[in-house]
Amino acid sequence: MTETRLRFPPSPTGYLHIGGARTALYNWLYAKKTGGKLILRIEDTDTERSTDESIKGILEGLEWLGITFDEGPYFQTDFTGEHIAAAQRLLAEGKAYKCFCKKEDLDAKREAALAAKATLGYDRTCRDLTAVRVAEKEAEGLPYVVRFKVPDRTGMLGYDDKVLGRIECSYKEVDDFVILRSNGKPLYLLCNVVDDIRDRITHIIRGQDHMTNTTRQVLLYEALNAPLPVFAHIPLTLDTKKSKISKRSHGEIVAVHFYRDHGFIPWAFNNFLVLLGWNPGNDQEIFSREELIEAFTLERINKSSAVFNFRKDDPKFFTDPKAISINEQYLRTMEISELAPMVQKVLEEEGIWNEAYAGAQKEWFFSTIALIRDRFHTLKDFASLGRAYFADDYVIDDKPLQKNVLKFDQLKVWLPTLADRFEQLESFDIEETERVARELADELEIKPGVLINAMRTVVTGQLAGPSMFDILVVIGKEKVVRRLRGAGRLFPAASL
Repeated sequence: MTETRLRFPPSPTGYLHIGGARTALYNWLYAKKTGGKLILRIEDTDTERSTDESIKGILEGLEWLGITFDEGPYFQTDFTGEHIAAAQRLLAEGKAYKCFCKKEDLDAKREAALAAKATLGYDRTCRDLTAVRVAEKEAEGLPYVVRFKVPDRTGMLGYDDKVLGRIECSYKEVDDFVILRSNGKPLYLLCNVVDDIRDRITHIIRGQDHMTNTTRQVLLYEALNAPLPVFAHIPLTLDTKKSKISKRSHGEIVAVHFYRDHGFIPWAFNNFLVLLGWNPGNDQEIFSREELIEAFTLERINKSSAVFNFRKDDPKFFTDPKAISINEQYLRTMEISELAPMVQKVLEEEGIWNEAYAGAQKEWFFSTIALIRDRFHTLKDFASLGRAYFADDYVIDDKPLQKNVLKFDQLKVWLPTLADRFEQLESFDIEETERVARELADELEIKPGVLINAMRTVVTGQLAGPSMFDILVVIGKEKVVRRLRGAGRLFPAASL
């Protein structure tokens, strides 16, 4: 059997966005599924827009996602000589020709065609110039482009698409397209085909926006006597207004690094991306790497466009709720040993990491993660909502402060009293701390919830979370006592 070979060829004109990341993921999955090879090729022929910063961003984004490559990165500009040689070969074989038409003349013809509602396209003015006439024009120093000579055939030009089925159009609908600019630089259409032939690409998985290129590239494969690869055109990714997502229109919220920087788990984001245009044929949403590789097929890629439902105004669902939901499920179910290094990185970035968490307090660190993760949405929550577990400089949210603390003026006395009793405990465990808190509530003739909710707010800064007495034990007697005794500072000065 021929080895399956695929490629991901991003253009380095900006960051890696989710549409490109999904294309890379589909290629990676199919390569893994078939035991094939995946090649990374940076298509940097747009020298005016390509930047080293974009290349770095693309590579970092792919690395974060865990999408690995068997070859590359190759850079398209390194093979410009091959691209030009291919154009010269087509010229020599009569499959291409030199076109001396001026841009202003072509523009005028296009405007006339538009006005007459006629078919647009090059009118083949230079297609049948004799060799003598071509030589004369070259002697005059007239600039020219090289156009591919679309065969004069009746019938239909087409190819079989693994997603969309048979794709066809009339030969008459394809005009003679440019493959070499007047400055001698080859165009993407030709470069892409020459590179794919050289790299022995057997399968091309790319967006449906490339379909207009594919029809013409089929002709180039034929003209270069190369076998046609298998094409699979995947659906576009649209926003809620059915517009194609783009870097220019939607900003960083469609960039892979946005989700990395907002605390998404890499494989959870891959899990979300794969469902943005593919379905397994059942209700399963969460896949391990091995499960997804086994389940993935080109035939189950959707034909219709996928909708990416990002929201900029919701502090919780700042992106597609499905992406958040999947990330939450990973946070809750991952092995703690796998999750811990990710939490460590977040704490390091926030400056609240303690090396003891990887040593003498490793067991405490793991148990703390297990306790607090259930209500979190992203990794960043460990350093924001969970900051009180790792540092003393946490913020007490105003809503629980007003509701659970400042509403009861006596708490400025009750909480320090509770701190004194906690300090006397020999065994600071769940049972003893709960007993002491409930006994004090009985003495004060108040509901236990008044003390418990106030403790939660003062000790963690949050309105909700795990069981309060689990929290007390995890945070520890010393910190709990200190924080409860300091509750007075939360009250207005006049009430002290």
